[in-house]
Amino acid sequence: MQEVKPDHINNTTPSQVHEGWRGKLYHIIFESDTRSGKIFDLALVTLILSNIIVILLESVHAIDAKYHSIFRTLQLVYTFLFTIEYLLRLLCVKKSYEYAKSFYGVVDLFSILPSYIELLIPHTHFLMLIRIFRLLRIFRIFKMLRYLNESRLLLYSLITNYRRIIVFLSFVLFLAVFLGSLMYVFESENNPGFSSIPQSIYWSIVTITTVGYGDVAPQSILGKLLASFIMILGYSIIVVSTGIVSMNALKNWNHENQDSQVRCKNCLLEGHEHDAKYCRSCGTELEK
Repeated sequence: MQEVKPDHINNTTPSQVHEGWRGKLYHIIFESDTRSGKIFDLALVTLILSNIIVILLESVHAIDAKYHSIFRTLQLVYTFLFTIEYLLRLLCVKKSYEYAKSFYGVVDLFSILPSYIELLIPHTHFLMLIRIFRLLRIFRIFKMLRYLNESRLLLYSLITNYRRIIVFLSFVLFLAVFLGSLMYVFESENNPGFSSIPQSIYWSIVTITTVGYGDVAPQSILGKLLASFIMILGYSIIVVSTGIVSMNALKNWNHENQDSQVRCKNCLLEGHEHDAKYCRSCGTELEK
């Protein structure tokens, strides 16, 4: 299987771009290492956050009843701005279809689609459907992930460890079924909360994940002993699952920052450029 590089995870950036004003527009919208790109990203993130706040306030009936007209106007403004942004992204890349079907392209489309559905569908017996589509506007929060390098690193760690994660989840599922069935044997006679094996498995999953709703609890001595074992086991499972991802994330982080670990053997100064041959402090030749 071909190795997946961290820079290839975000497939929203096509490999070929236009020249001229479209190329400049591409660097402003898709690149964040320039001053204009940083300003664009900051403005867009601010717009996304403010829109999410409006969506949250709009869901509160008392607030929406008082400021409904203002929320309505703001949503039209947000829809217009996000539509312009989406069209500019399609305009400044050569492979518009590739971006449109990518993850962030779908997120961009889903973030503006509900507002247009509200305008096209009459507010009659389709009102419940419209309210459901309104929730899709929360998809804009996923757009913020493209501005976080840490999210790319974490996603890369998840992708490179997907086999370990699948094996680990399969083991946890098997463990939940086994322990739930065992708890059913201990508690089914005198505890109505464990009336069936699926119900006992549900309790086992809730306990292993340390959620602990408390709606079902064992009453027998053997049941309480088994529950205590599962509770302790749950903490161990959390440690293992986070360790799988965090260790690989740390490995990737060290790989990406290996250039900054170049140390001068004379003055012990770190943080040299990757193509530096001599120490910027004492002038000693660097060993890489």
